Amino acid sequence: MKDHAAHTSSTAGIPPHGDVPRHVAIIMDGNGRWAKQRHLPRFAGHKRGVEAVRAIVRSCAERGVGFLTLFAFSSENWRRPPDEVALLMQLFIGALEGEVQKLHRNGVRLKVIGERSRFDPKIQALIAQGEQLTAANTGLTLTIAANYGGRWDILQALSRFSKENSVKENDEIRESDLAPYLSMSYAP
Repeated sequence: MKDHAAHTSSTAGIPPHGDVPRHVAIIMDGNGRWAKQRHLPRFAGHKRGVEAVRAIVRSCAERGVGFLTLFAFSSENWRRPPDEVALLMQLFIGALEGEVQKLHRNGVRLKVIGERSRFDPKIQALIAQGEQLTAANTGLTLTIAANYGGRWDILQALSRFSKENSVKENDEIRESDLAPYLSMSYAP
């Protein structure tokens, strides 16, 4: 661990910016409410959400946004009714099977953050294949936060940090020590 003269936060200052944001993050929420307002099943709203994602990815890539993060399925979403969770998982599989090749052809790099072990092995394999296929792409980086939670991210960062560093009981661990181990350390 490094000896820091002062405690600093990576969010303390305003990062430099231009006309186009370097990083856009969207919490995908309200698809079910959208469908309900139109007297459609909740699943219709989730399907429409996938269509909206296509448009958002295309728009960000065209405008030169470097990073797009979509918070698509939070760890709290497992509490939804089992049939709705199953439908969401089918949508996730369909998106991974149907969209990754298009992302790759368009130079988009796919990253998925979150606790993957709870997902079906098929989903885990599709995520790994998609990330591997697009890893060298240099256009837009599309991050999907799936089964992601801030507490999970801090715990996994602390665990990885502890495994790679000799941490003693009374050592003070600072934000700057953990920052490289956070799920989104690659993005501004």
